[in-house]
Amino acid sequence: MIYKKLEDITEGNGSVLDPGGNWKSQRMLLKNDGMGFSFNITTIFAGTETRIWYKNHVEAVYCIFGEGEVETLSDGKIYRISPGALYALDGNEEHLLRARTELRLACVFNPPLRGDEVHDKDGSYSVAE
Repeated sequence: MIYKKLEDITEGNGSVLDPGGNWKSQRMLLKNDGMGFSFNITTIFAGTETRIWYKNHVEAVYCIFGEGEVETLSDGKIYRISPGALYALDGNEEHLLRARTELRLACVFNPPLRGDEVHDKDGSYSVAE
């Protein structure tokens, strides 16, 4: 059994801050936990726009609170993000994530994250080894 509390996921202990200052990710389940996926709670700071392209992962995102939008760059479609909304990047879609207010998101990645990843120049994460 694995048991963790969000309040215990602090900087240097599973919490990662975006070097660009757009988000903070509290990584609760990681590759080493052996679940086959990773799970994190991510805060996207109000007024930010982040270009993301998870070339090596699929991701499902559930909005706990806040308002924003995700725009898929291949077709320009915009999807509103609000509490209760879920979006899944099942085709490695390159996208823009915009936060009108602070967003709190629950995110699941496959393959799982190591825990220290930040976006590279393309907006993706490397695959955990």
